[in-house]
Amino acid sequence: MFPAALAGWLTMISLIVAIGAQNAFVLRQGIRREHVLPVVVICALADALLIAAGIAGLGAIIANHPAVLTVTKYVGAAFLLWLAIGSFRRARHPEVLDPAAAGPASLSAVVTTCLALTFLNPNVYLDTVMLIGSLAHQHEPYAWVFGLGAVVASIVWFAALGFGAGYLRPLFARPRSWQVLDIVIGLIVTTIAVSLVL
Repeated sequence: MFPAALAGWLTMISLIVAIGAQNAFVLRQGIRREHVLPVVVICALADALLIAAGIAGLGAIIANHPAVLTVTKYVGAAFLLWLAIGSFRRARHPEVLDPAAAGPASLSAVVTTCLALTFLNPNVYLDTVMLIGSLAHQHEPYAWVFGLGAVVASIVWFAALGFGAGYLRPLFARPRSWQVLDIVIGLIVTTIAVSLVL
């Protein structure tokens, strides 16, 4: 059982640590110390749901209906470009990037963005649902143990990223640091959006 759980943990960590739109969002919320717990919980629960769906067979359904991924791809790309524009706009006005001056974003706006970044990303269905789901079944009769290992990896990663980012707060007391972060996030999100379409 333990080798299956460890394999699930290592597989998920290798997939999740890549810097993407969701991780950049969690990092930004962590640095701002703004609604970090709900963001971490949403990301971890979404991964748990998607991993369970993949092991239960949703991956095979998605593979047989590529139109679902195509629609998600274009909607996700449009949403990511909208987020990138927002990042570049914030970067143009560094004086409003100070979290104390800007004021907190509403919880509903943060939750909506987090859910969109999670479920409008076609890669989450390819990686978390199809790949994790298929790899889990290679560890029968411990497929669900493999999935549990992957879920634990997700929880550890998002908790570390969200709550650990707060230690970078002194660096981001300067508006210039926020400007650089927003430019980097904008470039990452734009790259992901373009790669989805192409």
